[in-house]
Amino acid sequence: MAANNSLNGGKSSLKNINGRVVFVQVLVLVFLCINSLLIMTFFMKDCFCHTAVRFFYTTMRYILFAMTLLSDCLYLLLTDILLILSYFHFTIQMWFCLMIYIILSLYTYLTPVTLTAMTLERYVAICLPLRHSELCSTSSSMHCILFIHGISCLPCIAVLSIFFKSATHGFFIQRNVCSVEMFIIQKWQGHLRSAISQFYFLLMVSIIVFYYVKIMKVAKAASGENKKSTGKGLRTVILHAIQLLLCLIQLWCPFIEAALLQTNFLLYINVRYFNYITFILAPRCLSPLIYGLRDEMFFHALKYYALCGLYKKPLDF
Repeated sequence: MAANNSLNGGKSSLKNINGRVVFVQVLVLVFLCINSLLIMTFFMKDCFCHTAVRFFYTTMRYILFAMTLLSDCLYLLLTDILLILSYFHFTIQMWFCLMIYIILSLYTYLTPVTLTAMTLERYVAICLPLRHSELCSTSSSMHCILFIHGISCLPCIAVLSIFFKSATHGFFIQRNVCSVEMFIIQKWQGHLRSAISQFYFLLMVSIIVFYYVKIMKVAKAASGENKKSTGKGLRTVILHAIQLLLCLIQLWCPFIEAALLQTNFLLYINVRYFNYITFILAPRCLSPLIYGLRDEMFFHALKYYALCGLYKKPLDF
């Protein structure tokens, strides 16, 4: 009887895990489809939206938005592949896992850093409108993208430079299930990664809060149309703050999961699943909400493209 109960419990647990994996695949597919549609809208060249396309290409917030969508798509795809490989216990050589880790490490920080830059852009647009065209020009956008990538690379460079000194040549040709924890050989390396993550967390939260207060002061002093525009910008910053908070909490997830792995494996599985849904998938579905649906100009262009040109409401600039 006990054996039967154990067998039934094991089958129930396996069925539950299977259901979770399928649910994640559905979510990832939906988010990838939505993000892909938004990316195509940004790059479309239809004559009806030709003016909008030029405007998207020359406006910093849309350029940063498109970069966020591209990075989110790649990040979701790679994390989902690792999830499937881990679920089926499929092993790969560590040098290939290292390449995946480098890309994921970059894009883990790229989204929150970009969100911080987008908040700064909103601050300039609302609080320094006369200098917005100068500070947020197309060339400034390109410089900003390079700076964002540079800042996002630093944690990966710091962790890997220490890892390469500790790892042996044989490590790279071993086959194992790919995991971030594979590159933390010494315990103090994990502490270093934790310190870097917390530093980024505190820095970006401080920037968001500081400029939110600045924008709020301008919003209170504004009147009429300016008040409406400023209020919309303030709500955008709030959504950025929520999205950024979820992304930054993700930086702490590996340390929580590593601690649980040593104590309770079932709890580790449940918490890891919750973290993936809440702190990886959820922040990356907020981008379409913030700019794909709330931004009137981008929404009209998106609706026109999604309906294959049947929607022909003129775009106001």
